[in-house]
Amino acid sequence: MRQFMPTFTRSLLASATAVMMGAAAFSAQAETRVTYKSASAGTAYYQMGVELSEAIRKGTDGDIQLTLEESQGSVQNVMEVMARQGNYVFTTPPGLVESAMAGEGPFAERQSPQFQEIRGLFPIPAITMHFVAAGGDGVIGLEDLEDKHILIGRGTFGAREAERYLELFNMMDKVRVASAEIGSGPDALKNGQIDAFVTASSFPTPNVIETAASMSISLVSLTDEQIEQTGAARQTIPAGTYSGVEQDVETTSLPVIAYTTTGMDDDTAYTLTRTFWERRDAMAEETAWWGSITHDMIGNIAGSLHPGAVRYYDEVGIEIPDELR
Repeated sequence: MRQFMPTFTRSLLASATAVMMGAAAFSAQAETRVTYKSASAGTAYYQMGVELSEAIRKGTDGDIQLTLEESQGSVQNVMEVMARQGNYVFTTPPGLVESAMAGEGPFAERQSPQFQEIRGLFPIPAITMHFVAAGGDGVIGLEDLEDKHILIGRGTFGAREAERYLELFNMMDKVRVASAEIGSGPDALKNGQIDAFVTASSFPTPNVIETAASMSISLVSLTDEQIEQTGAARQTIPAGTYSGVEQDVETTSLPVIAYTTTGMDDDTAYTLTRTFWERRDAMAEETAWWGSITHDMIGNIAGSLHPGAVRYYDEVGIEIPDELR
């Protein structure tokens, strides 16, 4: 004889099943996954990605999860805009975004209308020029490098900028440039093989911290006129950042920005931007380079901001240039 389940019991089970399925769907919907592409593993910028991922997770109670992907560099990060959909965040100097939108430089042979969909979110620590010299009073002028043996490295942004500055200020014939990789700079300075080295990284940069901890150093501080002549963004390294350097150092930097595309919805862009700024101080307590980020750096963004980011900046009263809206 067939057994029939009472109508009330069947209805109760059906309701419970619907509630469970709805809860599972809500949970899946509540967690937003974002791909974050920055640099290769082992670099400072990859480590920043690790720290940012943790900050976003904590700041959103796990509602937004950043998944880090290794990268071969900023050009690749921008190129992938052509194929990526949805929540893609990448880091790059703003100049490359300008080149992509204009179809110039590395993007001349691979142009895409997708590049016009790139939108800014927030700045991350800039690549800052450090001219590090042995001895001195902590801060020196560029002219104090005359007759010095200097290691600038080769093939890197820092090496190219250092060479450009030496030529720009007629210093190339007044210094002796060492032929070695920049990684050997701190040891060569400590051993007296060179008088100075140049390095470019977010600050405080580990190789300068290490050097300043073991010997007396000075950093080159550029004048306002020199900074203007370089055409690069001004960057102040605050007094006390490095042992023995007790004055502000005025130098230049290459801004780096976290970008996304119009494929990201406004709420996600808003939450990412809000959480970044709200967690900035906590991140700086763990790793000092986050302390270099200021609201003024928003003006370095090329193109325009994502509407979700604009909503956050307007909400908290952060002024942004009209051309970024």
